[in-house]
Amino acid sequence: MNLPLFTLPADLTPTQRRNFRNVQIDAIGVGIASAASPFLPVFLARLGASNFQVGLLTAMPAFTGLFLALVAGRLLQRQRQVVPWFSAARLMVLSSYALTGLVPFLVPREYQVNAILAIWALATFPQVLLNVAFSVVMNAVAGPRHRYDLLSRRWSILGFTQAVMVALVGQTLEQLGFPFNYQVVFLGLSLGGLVSFYYSSHIVLPDAEPPASTPGESVRARVRGFFTLIRGQRAFVSFMLKRFVYFSGMTLAAPLFPLYYVRQVQASDAWIGAINMTHTAIMLVGYLLWSRQSRERGGRFVLLCTTLGLSFYPILTAVTLRVELLVLYAALAGIFQAGLDLVFFDELMKTFPAQYSATFVSVAQSLQYLSTVAAPLVGTLLADYIGLSGALIISGALRLTGFALFAWKS
Repeated sequence: MNLPLFTLPADLTPTQRRNFRNVQIDAIGVGIASAASPFLPVFLARLGASNFQVGLLTAMPAFTGLFLALVAGRLLQRQRQVVPWFSAARLMVLSSYALTGLVPFLVPREYQVNAILAIWALATFPQVLLNVAFSVVMNAVAGPRHRYDLLSRRWSILGFTQAVMVALVGQTLEQLGFPFNYQVVFLGLSLGGLVSFYYSSHIVLPDAEPPASTPGESVRARVRGFFTLIRGQRAFVSFMLKRFVYFSGMTLAAPLFPLYYVRQVQASDAWIGAINMTHTAIMLVGYLLWSRQSRERGGRFVLLCTTLGLSFYPILTAVTLRVELLVLYAALAGIFQAGLDLVFFDELMKTFPAQYSATFVSVAQSLQYLSTVAAPLVGTLLADYIGLSGALIISGALRLTGFALFAWKS
């Protein structure tokens, strides 16, 4: 069977073909391990974590990244080979699920929430490096012609794998007692990190040539040169400011969805698994759909459709308590989320010179981290004052503002 998902573009070189396949198999490993991700905040909530603590889980990587993303970018910009940094950072992050699974064995109940938060606080350091390295490596593997091809396949495979595993996890959690059910899930799924490490470490890229530096240049001169470089790419600055607004609307709702499912809807683990499974499974269709639309109608069409469509997801969620409808909304959101992932990556990579990828990606990550630091905490604080539904509606309004900025041609 010759499925589009598993076929490769015809014009790839032998090295590119091997890299494409390594990226795809790496996605399977990541999909297995990351199936635990939707259940991590649920686990904390069932352990008695407060709204603030659940929000902290989302905000911590961003807080670290806000201070270290530029450092990570500078470090990677000076490397001839980024792949070893990429694969090692991925392994360290995914191993945190195994450590989470060990916590109930080793830590008294009253300290378990803080212990889990401490594990993920430490994981933020390799996560920052991974987030910058991912864009650099994927851009180098794909080149300007095949970004949609590479990432639509990778994220489809990852989404399919994650959807299947999330469905199995939901049923597993129902069959076993708490907290042993979550321990089995976190320890078992973390094995996907080993698969990811093996195949991602076998990606072969040519040595990069680090930008020339001036010996003896002062720190002030280097900083001035850095800002001059960034300001010189006006398309990059404009795109990042608009994406910052939209992304803030997304991250504001990130800790609210699991809290809404548990506390407002009182959904079971099986239903929460079904919601997350549906969202990730339908993204497989979305990646193929939007990849085709980008070729036929262009990136701007994809950008406007996806930013508008995804804006209504938190609003629709906020006005219903029927879990069946939440599954439907998750499916619709998955379609638009897939296109948003593709178009945000592709449009970003168009806005700066390829030889400065690590530098510009680190700046983009810093702005993304800035919104991720503040917005989830603002979201949980809003939930305390106006309720989870009200906070979700505000998330939708902020996304609509971001859509309007993208739609307005400056």
